[in-house]
Amino acid sequence: MKPLTPSPGLTDKVYQALLDEICAGALAPGTHLVQEVLAAELGVSRQPIQQALALLKSEGLVRELGRRGLFVAPLDVQAMRHHYEIRAALDGLAARRAAERAGASPSVAAEFRDAGNAIIAAGSNAIADGALAAMVGRDIEFHGFIYRASGNPLLAATAEPHWRYLRRVMGEVLRHAEPPPSIWRQHREILDAIVRGDAEQAEEKAVAHVEQAGARLASVLTTTPSTSVQTATAET
Repeated sequence: MKPLTPSPGLTDKVYQALLDEICAGALAPGTHLVQEVLAAELGVSRQPIQQALALLKSEGLVRELGRRGLFVAPLDVQAMRHHYEIRAALDGLAARRAAERAGASPSVAAEFRDAGNAIIAAGSNAIADGALAAMVGRDIEFHGFIYRASGNPLLAATAEPHWRYLRRVMGEVLRHAEPPPSIWRQHREILDAIVRGDAEQAEEKAVAHVEQAGARLASVLTTTPSTSVQTATAET
């Protein structure tokens, strides 16, 4: 990790740096997070490290094991399912509202079509290139586009903490399994429903997409021996 320049938002930078390392697998499940070591690597004092670790702990990405200290949490399949349940509701609502807006304005529909097509093309290219980080990034970008298209700014803000957790899950799965081609085909179907103003279909396809993604990721996590997974939320 590269040293960070001190600034008023230093805690946020430290948090993001640690989150990126966890999601990329550089800080693997079970890694002992020693504040002095992290501070030295990032070139900061212990205070922003402590604050960033507290945030990560509150989000379930870091866990405390008594006097042993803080560790990167194992992937929790049940927690992942809970995040996906909430995401399904949020994505369904976002797709419905986006379709309603597109149905009310041909110019808005054209704007959504062009923006969505650009993201889908980038996502397809990422899969073709085998670029793991880009695959996850484009997937997040597509769903963020739908949140914005909904016209409800609270949807993206509400979904953000769930995406932070699921970004890590997605990265772990892609390190052990090929991404199915159905992902971007489903994105295309969601976009098409939005552009033609079919609110019911847009919501239905968005919900089905999220539910299928959650089920697929849970299956991969529980059948891949090399991943560090816990299947219940209870402490062990």
